Amino acid sequence: MRAVFLDLDSMGEGLDYAGVEATVDELVFHNETGPEQVLERVRGFPVIIVNKVLLTRDLLEAARPKLVCVVATGVNNVDLDACRDLGITVVNARGYGTDAVAQHTLTLMLALSTRLIDYHAAVQAGEWNRSRQFGLLDFPIRELAGKTLGIVGLGNLGGRTAELARAFGMDVLVAQRPGGEPRPDRVPLDDLLQRVDILSLHCPLNEDTRNLIGERELRLMKPDAFLINTSRGGLVDEVALAEALRAGRLGGAGFDVLSKEPPREGNPLLDDDIPNLIVTPHSAWGTREARQRILGQLAENIDAWKRGAAVRVVV
Repeated sequence: MRAVFLDLDSMGEGLDYAGVEATVDELVFHNETGPEQVLERVRGFPVIIVNKVLLTRDLLEAARPKLVCVVATGVNNVDLDACRDLGITVVNARGYGTDAVAQHTLTLMLALSTRLIDYHAAVQAGEWNRSRQFGLLDFPIRELAGKTLGIVGLGNLGGRTAELARAFGMDVLVAQRPGGEPRPDRVPLDDLLQRVDILSLHCPLNEDTRNLIGERELRLMKPDAFLINTSRGGLVDEVALAEALRAGRLGGAGFDVLSKEPPREGNPLLDDDIPNLIVTPHSAWGTREARQRILGQLAENIDAWKRGAAVRVVV
């Protein structure tokens, strides 16, 4: 059986593919694949492996693969309706980056609370050298202990983030799921926004959650509160957030995701005049351990499908 991996470079360097290669007779790698190259490269391969390459209905109808393996959790790049109609099995990866993303989330909270970026920049600029005191205290520093963290989305990632936050002595509130039924252990979002010192988003992007945090919601938050998003860029109105930070109506924000990635046409959160904002390039998931776990799941997915007992099935 033959398989083709269309966007190997998306996985980064330093990984071992031996386990995946052992599941097929031939595995062909392409570092990148443009839209005009996809059909040519997938013809004749019963197994297609992708991260972000778009697989449309027309392409799937022409290629007729038997299995599509997405080396990510999100599968919005694959026409799932077409796969259902054509009898193509789609599998993905799940839970591989829980520790990595939770770690990154806490890193953003800590960096904002300690003003890590500002102090590093001050040292690089020679401010410490010129100080009349033994240290610098030019930027306000906050402790996480005793602060209240609001979690939107208490799945694996939100749950692990809550666990780490409690280890720092934080109190944790969980928001009522957007569009979900009320629960006694959940707090309505508007109420939660007014109570938290830090809000961390861990929910999927859908019609209930798109622009979940907009101008109105930002105005409900404390003026010194932080907003953390390591989930999906479309959850937050980026223009409204940039304006809130500039106006001092929010204490800071840490984002690992943007509404369009990569931001080739720019983004409101990439302007250089926004105070106390940290943006990282969708790298939270990318520890070597997490990326290797994806490949382990990929090998399991292919092997289980061959045995007629497919796992992590999306369609």
